[in-house]
Amino acid sequence: MTTLPAASPGHVGLSVTDLDRSIAFYHDLLDLELVHRSDEGGRRFAFLGTGGRVFLTLWQQGRGPHEPGPAGLHHLAFELPTVEAVRAVEARLRSRGITPLYDGIVPHQEGAESAALYFVDPDGIRLELYSPSGADTLTAPATDGPACGFF
Repeated sequence: MTTLPAASPGHVGLSVTDLDRSIAFYHDLLDLELVHRSDEGGRRFAFLGTGGRVFLTLWQQGRGPHEPGPAGLHHLAFELPTVEAVRAVEARLRSRGITPLYDGIVPHQEGAESAALYFVDPDGIRLELYSPSGADTLTAPATDGPACGFF
């Protein structure tokens, strides 16, 4: 059997109900750039990323809000370099009337260094923004598992 080189993440594709709304949401909150967009032939999609690198694709194919119960995407996580950067996104969320889950930034588990902010996009897709450090003074919302697993 041939050994393959190590795989690395490429991009995540999300089905959305309103392409324009989703592009604006991800651009406004996370400063994601519109790398490419198409509206040709009724097939609407967009590629978002940073520095020309695509890592999020949006496909206007959704017929309703995302439901977390069926098998499929659990949540999408984005890493930011510092907890201050996560706080800046939290401020952007709140200024748009979006209340984060757990009411703000929490550690992944009690005593963990990593801190995260949990919320949903306009289609109900669960999102996590986290920093690898900065949670040393925060209290975890649950003690029976990582906060990112049960929201």
